[in-house]
Amino acid sequence: MEPICDILKYEGDNETFVWKHPKEGFNCLTQLIVHESQEAVFFMNGQALDLFGPGRYTLETQNIPIIGKLLNRATGDESPFHCEVYFINKTVQMAVKWGTPERIRYIDPDFGIPVELGASGDMNLMVSDSRRLLLRIVGTTSGVAWGEKGEAFTQSLKNCFRPLIATAVKSNLSKAIKAGEFNILEVDEHLDELSAILKEKIVPGFEEYGITIPQFYLTTVVLPEEDPNFKRLRELHSVSLKQRVIKAAATIKTAEAQAEAEITAAQRQIELEKQTTQTEVAKREAERKVISAQAEAEAARQAGFAEAQVMQAQGITKKDYVQAEVQKAFAEGMGNMGANGGGGGGGSAMSEIIGLGVGIQAAGAMSGQIGNIFAGMNPQQPQQTEDGMTAFRAKLDKIAAMKEAGMLNDEEFAELKKQLIAEAMK
Repeated sequence: MEPICDILKYEGDNETFVWKHPKEGFNCLTQLIVHESQEAVFFMNGQALDLFGPGRYTLETQNIPIIGKLLNRATGDESPFHCEVYFINKTVQMAVKWGTPERIRYIDPDFGIPVELGASGDMNLMVSDSRRLLLRIVGTTSGVAWGEKGEAFTQSLKNCFRPLIATAVKSNLSKAIKAGEFNILEVDEHLDELSAILKEKIVPGFEEYGITIPQFYLTTVVLPEEDPNFKRLRELHSVSLKQRVIKAAATIKTAEAQAEAEITAAQRQIELEKQTTQTEVAKREAERKVISAQAEAEAARQAGFAEAQVMQAQGITKKDYVQAEVQKAFAEGMGNMGANGGGGGGGSAMSEIIGLGVGIQAAGAMSGQIGNIFAGMNPQQPQQTEDGMTAFRAKLDKIAAMKEAGMLNDEEFAELKKQLIAEAMK
């Protein structure tokens, strides 16, 4: 009779994924101890039945309900039952090595030169489904581990998954390098991106067997340094790099020149706008002055028309007005001369005439009397005096006509009058 096992537990190395307990005979007093990060699975008649997580258990029928249904209730604690117990290690297996057994063919997309690459790295593994792992891999073996050898084990996970890893890496590494447009000479700079791509391709194959890959690392891409094709490829990439540097420098210079031209054009535009603004301001100011002058002239003209209309309405003609002004000025002048002694000489008489303040129309109307007065004051030169008065009257008539035509205002008329009288006194 097979001896009854009192305690079931596993305290082996951490590199083991699955370990089968060597004993197969148990009874209701047998103790099962499952450590943290472990699971225990009972097999009976080739079927995975009850599963236990971390803890201590007595294998009573109520604690193993699936197996209990298959057993006949035993009489007494010594009644044994037969089954197999597997302990599954749920910890993460760190830094598990992997590598491609053959070289990976890579054809450079720029130059079409083929080279052979090698790839290797590390990965972390963890059991995700204990039942699936037992059913798909373990079978009737004593257990499994990643390495080639293990205590009391007949199967290696490395041997199981090596073809899967090699196929996934060979199928996807070259495509990933080309898709990322990575320079093969600088591939080490992109190991993170390549690792993520390869992990995505490899994980589904492991999960079919109840194992997952928390982390996957491509740590080395082996370049064929001694391969003539690779040496040629390196030379071509060096030439291409120099050409790109030259092209980039030319592009930078072009961009700088373009930027400088745009700045100069902008400055010119600002200056043109400034000059245009100044010209517009000056133009508007000139237009304002012209409009103001036109308005003043129009106002003066309208005032003259209004005055003429009033005089017309009163029945007074321009001739009547002029004669009245002449008579008034003449009377005032004669009175002033009388008050000064009457016969004070030509210079005194002329000063009295100048002080009359006669309007330009009045001076024109009384030009005959002025001529006679001038003739009386200088009897020794009658012809010269007459000629001077004739010229004086002509000038008076001319500026009088100009004022009447609206070509002179009052201030201009007064200034011209002063100038004429000043010339006559010379």
